[in-house]
Amino acid sequence: MALDWRHTTDGVDWDELSALYRDAPLGDKPPDLLRTVFGNSLFKCFVFEGGRLVGAGRALADGADCAYLCDIAVLPSHQGTGLGKQIVAHLVERSRGHRKIILYAVPGKEPFYRKFGFLRMKTAMAIFSNPQQQLERGYLSED
Repeated sequence: MALDWRHTTDGVDWDELSALYRDAPLGDKPPDLLRTVFGNSLFKCFVFEGGRLVGAGRALADGADCAYLCDIAVLPSHQGTGLGKQIVAHLVERSRGHRKIILYAVPGKEPFYRKFGFLRMKTAMAIFSNPQQQLERGYLSED
C-alpha cells in the first residue's frame, strides 16, 4: 500500500500520534503536548498507510542557524522497512541551509544516524525535567 506523506498538522489525530509514541516505544507523550510541540516546529511530517498513522517526526528550526531533529517514531510493524530512514532523510533535507542540524539519539541508535552524516558532539549538555530517569535510561552522564 502506498504511503501518504503530510507536512502540516491539519487533521492530525493527536490521540493516534500519542499512541504511536507509546508503541514505538518512545515514551508517554500526551496528545496536548504533541499538539504544542508539533505546532511549534518549523518542519514536520506524518506518514499514513491506508489512513493509519505509521510514522512521524519533526524538526525545531529557526530558519538559518540551528535545526534540531526530534520525536522520530515508527510503528513497530513498520520498523525495519526503511521508513525511519526516509523520515530522517526528509527532515535533514528540509533543514538544509541551517548552519547546524542537531539531534539526540536513543542510546545504541547512534550508528543509524551516522549514516546521515551526524557525528557525536563533545560539548552537548542538557537539563531534563527528570534527570534521574534520563541517567537511568543512558541519555545523561554525570562525567
